[in-house]
Amino acid sequence: MSETDSKTEEKKRSGHVSLSDGKIRLRAPEPEDLDALYSIENDTALWVVSGNAIPFSRYQLNKYIMESAHDFYTDRQIRFMIVGESDGAVLGCIDLTDIDPYNGRAEVGVALLPAYRGQGIASAALKIICNYSCFVLRLHQLFCQVPEDNEECFNLFENNGFSESGRLRDWLVNPNSYSEVILMQKFF
Repeated sequence: MSETDSKTEEKKRSGHVSLSDGKIRLRAPEPEDLDALYSIENDTALWVVSGNAIPFSRYQLNKYIMESAHDFYTDRQIRFMIVGESDGAVLGCIDLTDIDPYNGRAEVGVALLPAYRGQGIASAALKIICNYSCFVLRLHQLFCQVPEDNEECFNLFENNGFSESGRLRDWLVNPNSYSEVILMQKFF
């Protein structure tokens, strides 16, 4: 192991994890993120995985930004905005939800604005959030639920160390039927 790798591992063990990889950065939501959040939360194509079926108003999203305790013990969730390091442009968001500090686990989900998909941004954000979850929050695992027909999403998580641990039958409603989700986990 090189001296640089050794220092990086020591920082991680001590809870000093960067929320940037030099190209993207994760940060807390700000009031100026309202338009991006509005676009993501009201993208009906994402509702199937988010479990949401009702649009959010700008008022509701602004209230969320302003009133969130930003405490994973209280909120049981943490939202990070994914922003470009060079220009600060909002690219999407990555969330930890259903945080269970006692059992050391959380569900992870990532959503990018359409213009930024397919560029490796989700993978980079996932690497950062995994390090944060392991070394700062001291979680034991992250999990996600991937629709069985979403090969791109499955590959994203599999390429970042998640593995299939089961399937939930008839989990997501489709126009004429139900479909399975693949439960994936990453252990630290």
